Amino acid sequence: MSHTYEELKHTRVVDLREIAKGIDHEAVKGYSTMHKDDLVRALCTALEIEAHAHHEVVGIDKKSIKARIRKLKAKRDEAVEAQDRVQLKRIRRRIHRLKRSIHRATV
Repeated sequence: MSHTYEELKHTRVVDLREIAKGIDHEAVKGYSTMHKDDLVRALCTALEIEAHAHHEVVGIDKKSIKARIRKLKAKRDEAVEAQDRVQLKRIRRRIHRLKRSIHRATV
């Protein structure tokens, strides 16, 4: 019986304890007294499931945006060294807008 992180996260504690009862792993020792967050993490460890939700970026090319951000960060460092406040502010705003575009496209 395979489980996913999302499935475990939305399962009741009573049911999680039933799942843990059938598993003989060091991570789930003491499952009867664990809180839900700890129990979900322990079950993920025991079942070798990644213990975080995966998000996908849709509608944009994340790789190219990240490359642009890296270039802007190099320019930002140059602006800091040159003490050019106006240019620094412009670059920081561009980086911020690009990061926000990635956040908005995340599902």
